[in-house]
Amino acid sequence: MSSSSPPLVFWSPQTRLHDPRHEVWVGVATEGTEVPARVDAILSRLGEFPCHEVTGGEGLAAAGVVHSPELLGHLRSASEEWQSGPYRDLVGQERVVPYLFPTPAMTGRMPQHVPTAVHARAGAFAYDTMTLLGPGSWSAIEAAADCAWSAADAVAAGRTRSAYALCRPPGHHATTAGYGGSCYVNNAALAAQVLRDRGVGRVAVIDLDAHHGNGTQEIFWSRADVLYGSVHVDPGAGWFPHYVGFADETGADEGLGCTLNLPLAEGTADPTWLAGVERLGEWVTAAGCAALVVSLGVDAAVDDPESPLQITTGGYAAAGALLGGLGLPTVLVQEGGYHLPTLGDLVAAHLGGYS
Repeated sequence: MSSSSPPLVFWSPQTRLHDPRHEVWVGVATEGTEVPARVDAILSRLGEFPCHEVTGGEGLAAAGVVHSPELLGHLRSASEEWQSGPYRDLVGQERVVPYLFPTPAMTGRMPQHVPTAVHARAGAFAYDTMTLLGPGSWSAIEAAADCAWSAADAVAAGRTRSAYALCRPPGHHATTAGYGGSCYVNNAALAAQVLRDRGVGRVAVIDLDAHHGNGTQEIFWSRADVLYGSVHVDPGAGWFPHYVGFADETGADEGLGCTLNLPLAEGTADPTWLAGVERLGEWVTAAGCAALVVSLGVDAAVDDPESPLQITTGGYAAAGALLGGLGLPTVLVQEGGYHLPTLGDLVAAHLGGYS
């Protein structure tokens, strides 16, 4: 297919089914921003792109390569267990909310056991209280994985030079064995793994979300076949994920040198951010990567309620031109972006760079 063809878009109506309703942040239930309306806000602005509705796929099989079976099992069953338990009647809580986390501060050098009760077990997999599971969550998680798989499959098969997966919920904060940051299954990691399994050479994941993709970094931390690079707000300044995403994190073992983090100060605008994107592109080229996965978070935008940065629609378009200009087969996976009036325009502007 011609490199000038627009990206194929893969989406599923099932991704609307995940409705966390609220987040629990510093002990208080607050209105969430990762809402079902995000799907239609994006889709409504993608009329110029060929869109394909996904009705199935091999997303979960691919997810099983980058995630532990225990995590996937918990995500699949937790809400149903919660709904059949006493939590709705006792405390009025309809969503799975962890309350106890078996961190080293609690377990020390002792063996860690995973309890069967869902209210206790949740903390063995979730690492925050913001990322809730409800009745439709698993269907949406599975559909998002199928969208990512479908986009990667299309690129790997040569049916298109670039493809975009409208994934919701997002995924780049999901680690091998844990979930958090409104993410459950790591769709970008899944897509990168599909490309590798299909015989594509070295793959780079470039993360444009305002917040560092700690999950993707952790999954590929010790691997040399998949690089991870990110430009994001400085986590040390109080921004999620707080503990990960610093410049001195470069990978380990065979993956040493295969991670590049470019943390930015709050309030950073287009010129400095785009310089970071350009540096990541140069790094990918120097590493001889054969394909690209873009974690397309647009929550760095100036109007976004979660944004610590000041990136414009033009900035996202320029970033698309920079990364599209690398000339690599590319899979784009939706991550953050929460300002509904501008969300679709931001995504469309970036996708235009790959046409």
